[in-house]
Amino acid sequence: MSVLTNNLDLFLRAFGQTLQLFAVSAVLSLVLGTLLAALRVSPVPVFRGVGTTYVTVVRNTPLTLVFVFFVFAYPLLDILKIEPYTAAVVSLSLYTAAFVCEVVRSGINTVPVGQAEASRALGLTFTQMLGSVVLPQALRSVVPPMTSTMIALLKNTTVASGFAVVQAGNIREQLADQGDNVLIGLLWVALGFVILVMPLTYVQQVFEKRWSVAR
Repeated sequence: MSVLTNNLDLFLRAFGQTLQLFAVSAVLSLVLGTLLAALRVSPVPVFRGVGTTYVTVVRNTPLTLVFVFFVFAYPLLDILKIEPYTAAVVSLSLYTAAFVCEVVRSGINTVPVGQAEASRALGLTFTQMLGSVVLPQALRSVVPPMTSTMIALLKNTTVASGFAVVQAGNIREQLADQGDNVLIGLLWVALGFVILVMPLTYVQQVFEKRWSVAR
């Protein structure tokens, strides 16, 4: 307990930054991922190609390389200066969006084709059909995999510790510099992530019960 109590400010500050990084990246990745899913099911071949290319490239690129690009390579382009925290948000958002896209697309595929055909018969455009008919039904069926994606995002925030972003992944280094027991500190960090994951799991269960749909 002494490792935790003696460094309580460090743990609170680091996990607070982790939560902030997670929240911002989660919102951005959900928005971008949903837009990418719309591209992937679009009737326009060019849009489908753009969505497919993005997902294929990003999903097969290690997250660390995405960080390396935005932290070290992107500044060399001299387009827009970004801080390490902003680079971390962009990296996590762009990377996670590819997985969110596939989750949403799988949900769209569970909606009966007759729903889309009926929408077109009523004169709805593709955007209206997707936003008003298909997506509301699709999102109900993707709660468990989407929660798993968000949990993976939460854990991926630790990668930012290697790129000058202060969050839970940095606790080990600071404990080592102070001469504290690093192993015990890592156990507390692991417990902290377990505690952070629990609300996500609870939210998943709540939405599953509320949005349960008989297929």
